[in-house]
Amino acid sequence: MTNEVTMTFWDHFAELRQRIIKSVIALVVGAIVAFIFREWLLDVLIRPFCETLPPDEPCELFFTRATGAFTVFMRLSFFGGFVLASPIIIFQIWRFVSPALTTQERRYAIPITALMTTLFLSGVALGYWSLRRGLEFLLGFGGDNLQELLNADDYLSFTIRFIVVFGVAFLFPVFLFAAAAVGIVDSARLRAGRRWAITSIVVIGAVVTPSGDPLTLMLLSTPLYVLYELTILAIRFVLRK
Repeated sequence: MTNEVTMTFWDHFAELRQRIIKSVIALVVGAIVAFIFREWLLDVLIRPFCETLPPDEPCELFFTRATGAFTVFMRLSFFGGFVLASPIIIFQIWRFVSPALTTQERRYAIPITALMTTLFLSGVALGYWSLRRGLEFLLGFGGDNLQELLNADDYLSFTIRFIVVFGVAFLFPVFLFAAAAVGIVDSARLRAGRRWAITSIVVIGAVVTPSGDPLTLMLLSTPLYVLYELTILAIRFVLRK
């Protein structure tokens, strides 16, 4: 421990419980706000699918259970709540880690929270932009003999996973920088391991992307490798200072 006061196991447990409670409250409040705007949020997530259809073809999703519409809107609400609450959740994670840091290191709480939030939301935005391209590839793969009839719950489950994977993947530079900060890696080792980094990014991208198609894999892997190179520069110049 680098802090002036040593925390016991139960102190850490109480701290973890407090951070989880605050994160859950932020998630619930965000979900309530998202539920109020649920129809607008549904229109936003359906739009990439609608753009893949001919102009004269109606854009519709279907549900086959009596609870289908309710399930869809609840799923949308929690997804929207998670995105809205992400800055608070990230900040609570940082606050839980901060007792193990020095006073000087804890001053970076707000900048690191802002950076992680920006990276996550950038990934979400890229995932949403990539969604139409992925759908065009997947839906067009069946040719003229297979026509889409999408279930609303299945479509939104796929869409939400697709977007969240992009958002979470964009956080990896922060953990890579943290590993360098504690001496696990350095910029020279990361530069020497570029081939392994490219292979790892492609393999992990192929595993975590819901669609698994090559276009989506490229759209995810390319910016991740760019972030990898930017992280090397940050480690080299920021940590040296």
